[in-house]
Amino acid sequence: MIDDEFERVLSGARLGSGAAFAALYAWLAPNVVSYLRRQGAEDPDDLASEVFLGVFRNIATFQGTGDQFRSWVFSIAHRRLIDDRRKRGRRPVTVPDHGRLVHRSLVDVESEVERHLSAKTVEDLCGDLPDAQRDVLLLRVVSDLTVEQVATILGRSIGATKALQRRGLATIRKKLDKGVPR
Repeated sequence: MIDDEFERVLSGARLGSGAAFAALYAWLAPNVVSYLRRQGAEDPDDLASEVFLGVFRNIATFQGTGDQFRSWVFSIAHRRLIDDRRKRGRRPVTVPDHGRLVHRSLVDVESEVERHLSAKTVEDLCGDLPDAQRDVLLLRVVSDLTVEQVATILGRSIGATKALQRRGLATIRKKLDKGVPR
């Protein structure tokens, strides 16, 4: 959504326009559901509904650009996910993909992950990572957020977020170097 269109839609949503709410939902809901599903939410669609109820309930308080709005929505999604994890009292369950991945040596793991691996493969590779590393990588790669946006969402410094990303990518590199089963 371009900034002019975003401003028009945001204004409409603040005035209670159903069409504006639907446009915002259509713009971001698929990515939010995907993020929640890959994080192991028990019912990602239901949790996404809670996210958007929170967004629409508090939309009058939002100030910023379309990118900032997207980051704000993912902040809410991440907090709802944490609440969901606490409520369930266990680590998120990742459903294994029985697809195949061709082993390759990677010179630049981050660019290779972003260019060649499917979101599902990224999910599988991130499944064994510590929660903080997995959160950073999924927000960066699957949700396509910047390091700064991810740091804000997770309540971490940019340096800490970059360090978590580096450690997570290093772990993935080791897995790929050992060879992923065919």
